[in-house]
Amino acid sequence: MIQDTKNCLQGRSLTNFIDYSADEIRYLIELALKVKKQAQNKEIHQRFIGKSLALLFEKRSTRTRCAFETAFGEEGGHPVFLSSHDIQLGAKESVEDTARVLGRMFSGIQFRGFSQEHVETLAKYAGVPVYNGLTDSFHPTQVLADMMTLTEIYGDLKGLHLAFCGDGRNNVARSLMLISAKLGLDFTIVSPKEFFPDSEILSICTPIAKKNNANITISDKISLVKGADSIYTDVWISMGEEALSTEKKALLQSYQVNKDLMALTGKKDSVFMHCLPAVKGEEVTQDIIEGSQSRVWDQAENRKHTIKAILLATL
Repeated sequence: MIQDTKNCLQGRSLTNFIDYSADEIRYLIELALKVKKQAQNKEIHQRFIGKSLALLFEKRSTRTRCAFETAFGEEGGHPVFLSSHDIQLGAKESVEDTARVLGRMFSGIQFRGFSQEHVETLAKYAGVPVYNGLTDSFHPTQVLADMMTLTEIYGDLKGLHLAFCGDGRNNVARSLMLISAKLGLDFTIVSPKEFFPDSEILSICTPIAKKNNANITISDKISLVKGADSIYTDVWISMGEEALSTEKKALLQSYQVNKDLMALTGKKDSVFMHCLPAVKGEEVTQDIIEGSQSRVWDQAENRKHTIKAILLATL
């Protein structure tokens, strides 16, 4: 089964997890756990010698850029960073033509930017694997690291309850909903009605969750975090939303993750998660993100291990 899954992933892009099976996602998590153990044992491998990776960044990044560069570079690969100042994706040169050119020069392409359509077009025309490092719609490499982190804590993921508090429309919330449905986690979004997720992502995830005996709940009632094994949040103001700052903060204030909200889970061992960067004092209080329930630094480290697993499985 493992070998068959590995063979199925060779040459595959990762723009989101819609076309990935639960077994394929679990394989990536198992591989990430393996490479993390190798790193802890200070094993040195050179599995990307002779390969190169284009890193296209329209949006700034700490974890995504560092994870891709270190995961690929320390294995002997050659990552090349290209910002929006270096190439004109979709402006002077079409996305299709950029994909064709980079596909002739690189073993794979990572894209972090605004448009989901751009990363999917790159994947269609490049002829090499393309990886979504974040778009406005999805953040698959983040949520794979989140599932790895939960696996380290709880073991079996099926039947866990993950609750997201905040803007339920954002890329992380949408991606968590999708991967939770695939892996059989119960997933709850508690959010102001103005920030409920769109009907399109719900129509995709609901039948997947039902097939895997999992539940998706969307509500403005904070009490529905009861029973959650993990409380997850993200920044209230995403890149490009600065003009909406005052309005969004007012609507989301009641959904701040603090000791009272964590207590509503009814579980002393419930953990706190955040994709980072965090604005301490807004979406989460200082005592929670720095406290014993926080797993945010494990999540951050696991970005590297899961990205290395994705690259090993697909290149």
